[in-house]
Amino acid sequence: MAKEQRVLVIDDEKINLKIIGDMLNDDVHIIMAKSGEQGIRKAIEYQPDLILLDVVMPEMDGFETMSRLRHNVQTSAIPVIFITALNDASHEEKALLMGASDYIQKPLHTNIVQARVRLHLELVKQRKLLEELANIDPLTALANRRKYQDVIADEWQNAIHNHRCISLLVIDIDNFKQYNDCYGHATGDTVLKQVAAVLANQVADKGLVARYGGEEFVIVLPGYSQEASIEIARYCMQDVESLNLVYSHEEFSGKVTVSVGGATKVPTTKCDIDDFFNMADEMLGVAKKSGKNKILWKLPCDLPIVAK
Repeated sequence: MAKEQRVLVIDDEKINLKIIGDMLNDDVHIIMAKSGEQGIRKAIEYQPDLILLDVVMPEMDGFETMSRLRHNVQTSAIPVIFITALNDASHEEKALLMGASDYIQKPLHTNIVQARVRLHLELVKQRKLLEELANIDPLTALANRRKYQDVIADEWQNAIHNHRCISLLVIDIDNFKQYNDCYGHATGDTVLKQVAAVLANQVADKGLVARYGGEEFVIVLPGYSQEASIEIARYCMQDVESLNLVYSHEEFSGKVTVSVGGATKVPTTKCDIDDFFNMADEMLGVAKKSGKNKILWKLPCDLPIVAK
């Protein structure tokens, strides 16, 4: 077990909270709740890796608590182990059918509790690792298209709720096919990694950089104005140029640069997120056709602004 992992223990008996806390405290961070209501609030607030839940509690028993945890999107994925003095097989069956990960009967044995908690925390770690890998582009180590779609959907809703703007950059590497034709796909992959590193370095914690596909990238900048986003795009372009990725082979010669299409919007419930992407992507297409190595931005009035 890793100390950074968190376990929420929900039990109405203080002595039980202390006993379980003493069993696990050396290995994980323990969060305690003495009722189902309090447990649900703490599960939402602290997002524990695992919940140990007593069945018999006044007001709201473990089954009702479990039901409410499962019906809340913020807690539905947290694994739950029931702990109870009830020895009726029907209660164990009910708990498992509700989605419980395990069922431990009292009296508690330290080695059994530790072993089962250790097992389920290890499963949590493996699940999180798989989720991370499913959201990462293996070549560039950036977020992939799937992760981008999840993030843009969340940030879009946040922008609607908070009445704030959101900016989107769609970036394409200029002359990438020619570079590949000159030096081969292995060298082209190195270029993709270098450009990805430049974008990630410029954006840092300002937003999300993702590989959208091929030699195309997207940058999501929540809360960033058009002016601030264009400035970030300029720095990205300058840093890519500074890589000095020159190619020359027979009829092909030139330098690897990037073109950027962008859009900024304060969305409402009437706005379509796909239209937002299409606005930025349309500007990228115009930038590519009109000379490359430039930024074009979609204005609210739908007239493009040439930033470079």
